[in-house]
Amino acid sequence: MSDLFYAKLGWWLFIVSAMLFGWSALRAGDWVAATGAGAFFVANISFMIPIYRAGERRRDAHHET
Repeated sequence: MSDLFYAKLGWWLFIVSAMLFGWSALRAGDWVAATGAGAFFVANISFMIPIYRAGERRRDAHHET
């Protein structure tokens, strides 16, 4: 498996952990922790965007040739 696969897997695991932390915080009624989990979730998504966009650019370049 490629390094890119493991990078994507790591980011997806961060996404899952952010959702679980958020769920736990909401169940506990801790809105500060829930807000932090939401920010963590959004930050992880923002880090994933360039990885997926780079893959689209490589795929588009491959189809143009």
